[in-house]
Amino acid sequence: MRGGPLAWIVGAAVGVVLVLGVTALIGNRDDQGETVAAGDWAQNVCGAVGVWRGELEAIVEDIRTPSASSTTGEEPQSETPQGRTGFVRKGLERGVQATETMVEGVDNAGTPDTSDGEEATERLSDWADSALSELEESQDSLDDEADSLEESIEQFTDAAGTIAAVLASGAQTIVEVSRLDPALAAALLDTSACQQLREETAR
Repeated sequence: MRGGPLAWIVGAAVGVVLVLGVTALIGNRDDQGETVAAGDWAQNVCGAVGVWRGELEAIVEDIRTPSASSTTGEEPQSETPQGRTGFVRKGLERGVQATETMVEGVDNAGTPDTSDGEEATERLSDWADSALSELEESQDSLDDEADSLEESIEQFTDAAGTIAAVLASGAQTIVEVSRLDPALAAALLDTSACQQLREETAR
């Protein structure tokens, strides 16, 4: 996303809308600890993960191109080493917030009423918690400001790598869960949210 401070404000606003949207969704349905139909579970899980995935992809794009140029002729703040560190840190803050919402959505989806439903719930919950921990650790690593452009680029690379890793591990976890039993596989194949998630993952 290009355009300096205005671009960041717009990006942040879009992120807030997405997080509020999925928060409203999971706020209306809290089946944590309850047994639910496999189709309902899959729809809610894929919906939460899908919104989260879109937000993280937007964050990577925002911190990759924070500002194309400066209209004042001066070096944009986001192009200084310290400015880039702050920009990446803000992106990771958004990522952590989105992941916290996703974790809540996964937990609130309940347990599917299949033979391996409890294991599926545990695997997905463990992955979601791990994704949150990894992003929090990446955020904490930015406590020290970069002293050079090379260091700021390294910080961005590390942050983007962490986001890519949690996205990939999420897709892999859903694949593994779908292999636990035929009922789960059918639910994860047939629901609209899961179909959309597969399309987004395949891009």
